[in-house]
Parts: sequence; structure tokens; C-alpha cells
Amino acid sequence: MTIYEKLVAVNDDWVAPGIDHQIMDSGSRFCGGAADPDNGIAWPTHTGTLTVMAVWGCALVNEDSRYYRDEDLAARLELASAFIVRLQHADGTISPGWTNMHSPPDTAFAVVGLAQLHELLERHDWAALAKTRANIRRFLERSAPALLTGGCHTPNHRWVLAAALAFLHRLTGDDALIARADAWLAEGIDITEDGEWTERSNGIYNGVSDIMLLHAAELLGRPELLEPVRRNLRMMAYLVHPDGEVVTDYSGRQDFGQAFDLTGYLPAASLMAHRDQDPFFAALAELGGESLRHPGAISNNGLLPYLLHPKLRVSAVKPGSLPERYKVVINRGFDRQHYLSRMASAGHGGRIYHSRLHPDFGAPVARQREGGTSVTVMTETNSFFALRHGAAKLLGVQVSSSFEPGFIRMNELEQLDDGYLLTGEETKGYYGPIAADRLPESASGAVSPWYLLPHQLREVTHLQHHRVQVELTETGEGWRLRVRCDMPDVLLTQISFVFGKEGTIRGGERAPAETGTQFWKDGIVTFVNGEDWIEVNGGAHEHRAKSIRGAAFPSDCQTLVVNVLTPYDRTFDIRLSPQNGTRGNAQ
Repeated sequence: MTIYEKLVAVNDDWVAPGIDHQIMDSGSRFCGGAADPDNGIAWPTHTGTLTVMAVWGCALVNEDSRYYRDEDLAARLELASAFIVRLQHADGTISPGWTNMHSPPDTAFAVVGLAQLHELLERHDWAALAKTRANIRRFLERSAPALLTGGCHTPNHRWVLAAALAFLHRLTGDDALIARADAWLAEGIDITEDGEWTERSNGIYNGVSDIMLLHAAELLGRPELLEPVRRNLRMMAYLVHPDGEVVTDYSGRQDFGQAFDLTGYLPAASLMAHRDQDPFFAALAELGGESLRHPGAISNNGLLPYLLHPKLRVSAVKPGSLPERYKVVINRGFDRQHYLSRMASAGHGGRIYHSRLHPDFGAPVARQREGGTSVTVMTETNSFFALRHGAAKLLGVQVSSSFEPGFIRMNELEQLDDGYLLTGEETKGYYGPIAADRLPESASGAVSPWYLLPHQLREVTHLQHHRVQVELTETGEGWRLRVRCDMPDVLLTQISFVFGKEGTIRGGERAPAETGTQFWKDGIVTFVNGEDWIEVNGGAHEHRAKSIRGAAFPSDCQTLVVNVLTPYDRTFDIRLSPQNGTRGNAQ
């Protein structure tokens, strides 16, 4: 089955669920919309009703669909199109009620998808779609003022806005839309040489940035915008586990630690494979197609480009092979400190509203893969090590302490001959009184609020340093983890091993801690899932704290907690079950 054939089949499979969720009560303010399965409310958003509209629209105009020219479905699509116009605000924006009100970026996501759907429906001369086309065009035209003046929250929103503005320009011809898109693009592209975007979001926002810049490049005639897309797609080949799941262990967004595959990269990879005649991109698209279970949100719908660009249906380039055995360090050559050292001169004082500065941008990440074993070594995130061995998953190894308090992020990664050396350093001090001649007038008043004092002028005293080192060494049977800190003062520390919820932990001396966690006091523990297992030794229990403030463990996992006190020097040996042959006996 080709990617196109699977897309058509999957799209058809989602027509009926959309029908089931459409609100048909004419007295409801949400009539015509598709109810969110989680909260029962219909939203005019790119992941809500618009996604259902894309599924229905693609089916209605595609002769290969079993819903081709289905009049009942066309009537439902018309109701949905009337719903989104009705819920669009007078200023042209939409409001996802669970997050952003009167949101230009959410409107831009909608515009990117609706513009493509509108183009597809315009190509199909069927009277039953006339009102739907008119409603969609009305929504698009009404959105222009919001996108001409509206702002964003996150780095990727800029590229969504640029793409949306470009689509609206093609529809209306208003050159002011091009000027606004150029203003966003003038801020420069936030990607490292190795292809890492600011948000480090392999599950969601890498794919968003890729497809949006691809649209902007095509619509604005700026082919240079395709280069970062190529970089990111090439990087992603090293961020896929053997089962097709992408690495999300260090994401800076909501896909952190969640399960995602390459489906979100399918449109960009397919379009780039065709444009560049590149077997590598074709292989990425093929892997994304194998994982496909849903066509995707309207803004990144997988079937839309195949219907708008029929040439994609018959691949002109044979897919190549993706790497399955490798050791790479992503961003090893990126001079991150050079950029971080310039942050103070940016003038924002380290503050940003309704978003994050993402100082972890460009932090090194090591990836290794061999057969069914996939390893990630990370910096600037709560976990520094993750290992997947067949069905057995060690989702993360973390160190937390009462120094900050919370998880200790590794700041540096050095590649060794047989492994890696990670270093995490924190500082924490105290703050002296503000000089009398720098105090505000309120300080001598009847009330002197804390928040009116110029705290940035306080002198730092008694600055303390906390330094943790982790040495990861490959062995013939797995890995050796050595975690050490020579801080002489007594500091509560926990080393945690987070295993997947599937599988069973056996052996070792263990005791209940908090929900989902156990103290690992001593001995050898083995995590078993099917025929695959991960064995670890090295437990300890030097204090009784169940958790460290600021270090919350995932509730849907199984976490073993090793309690130690500074100074400490602990070694954990990880042994893996044999693969492709006789397997050892798990304890």
C-alpha cells in the first residue's frame, strides 16, 4: 500500500468519528461544530472542528474515497463551516477556550489549514460545496486584520503567522500581508547547524516549524527558507527509536516524555522528497506513513498535499535507508555559551511574558542506536539518560537535591572514547540590603511593599556552588553510571530511575515511597517486559525523604528512588538482555 492509499483509507476511517461528535442541536451555540472528546465543547480551532472539516472535505472531493460526493456529509460540512464563521470574533480571531483568548497565532494555524482546504474545494465544481466554500473564504478574509496586527507567544508561532499571511496574500492580493510576513522573518531563523529548533520539540513543534517555513518559502518565493527545513528533517533521522517512536525525553514543550511518531513530519518530508528528489526525505516520509493512524490537524494534514499536488502520489524517487546503527552528538559544534553570554545585553532582564526564553536551545544531545537498543544522553533537562531495550524502557535517570531544590540539569556534555561525561552545576546565594541612596520613596513611607524594592540592586552574599558529575560508560553487557558529588555539607539527594508503566520490577530490597515510587535500598533490580529486561544494581537508603521539593515524579510510570547524602560517589551497573539469540535469565 502506498502512502497515498493509506492516507485515503485512514482519512475515510475518521469520517464517522467526526460525524459522531458533530453537534446537531439547532438551539445550541455550538451547532455544527465537532465536540472535543475531552470536554464536550466544540472549538473553531485547527485541532478541533477544523480538523474534522479537513477529513470530510478531503473525502468529499476525492474519487478514491468511499465518501466521494456524499450529499449528507456535504451538508454536515456546510454546517461546520457556518459554525466556525459564527464563532469567529469581530476582530477576526478565534479563542480556544482552554488556552488563548482572541489568539492571532491560533487563528494563523486555522488560516494555514483552511486556505489549503479552500483551494481544494475550489477545484471541485460541485454545487453542494458552494456555501461551504463561501463560508471558508469569509473566515479567511475576516482573519486578515488580526494577522496584520497580531502577535505571538512562542518561537514557532512566528513561522505559522508568516505562512498564514502568505496564504492570505495569495487569496486577497493585499501587499500589506507580505510586509507583515517579512517583519516576522526578519527576526532570523532559530535553528542550529545540526537542525535543532528553539523549542527542542521532536514530537510537535519541529514538524510545525518545518511545514510552515516550507509554505512560506513557496508562497513568498524565498527558497532559502527551505534550508532549515532540510536540516531539521536530516536531524530527525537520529531521533527515532527502533519502534518508530520519536525521542521526546528533552522537549521544551508539551510533548515532553509523551509518545509521538513521525506522522507530523509526513507532509514536509513528502513535499521535500519530491522537490529535492531526495531518497533520504522519501525514507522519512515512508516511515511517517507506516506510523500513520490519523490524517493530522488541518494545519498539517497529511492527505491535503497529496490531493493538492497529485504528483506526490507516485514517488519519482525511491526511498533510501535511514540510519539504524549510529553514535552521534547533536549540537556538539554549536557555540551555545557564545549566545548565552550575550543574553544580558538583549535588555529583557531574563523575563518574557506568557512564554519561555528557552536558554536550553542548542544544548548537546547524544544519541546511540544498535539493533533494538536506543540510548539518549541529554543536557538541560530533568533527565540525563534514557534507554530503550526492545520492550523494556528505562525512560529516565535523574538526580534531584535540596540545594535549589529540584532536579539538577546537566549543563555540559563531553564525549569520551567509551561513553560520556556530564556535568551539572548550580549556584545559590543570599542578598544584602539595598543602599540607602538607591531606595525608592516608598521605603520611608507608612508601608513599604516588598515588590516596590529594586531587588536587582542587592549585593549577592555567601554564594554557594553545587556540582554533580555523571560518567556514562559502555560495557560489554550494557552501561555503567557513576554519579558523584564532593560537596562536604550534608545535602539531601535522590537518584531516580523511571521505568515504563508496562512491565514488572523484580528483585532488590524495596519499600513503598510515594504513589508510583519505591525506595530502592539495596541489591539488584530487574525491569522485565516480555522477553526483554534491564538489570540494574546499586541501590542505597541514607535518608528517609520520600521526595525532594520541586522534583515531581511522573504518576503513570514506575520510579525507583535511591536516597543518598553528600558527599557521594555511587556506581550503577546496567545489564541488558541478549538480543537476536538466546536470552539470559532475568532475576
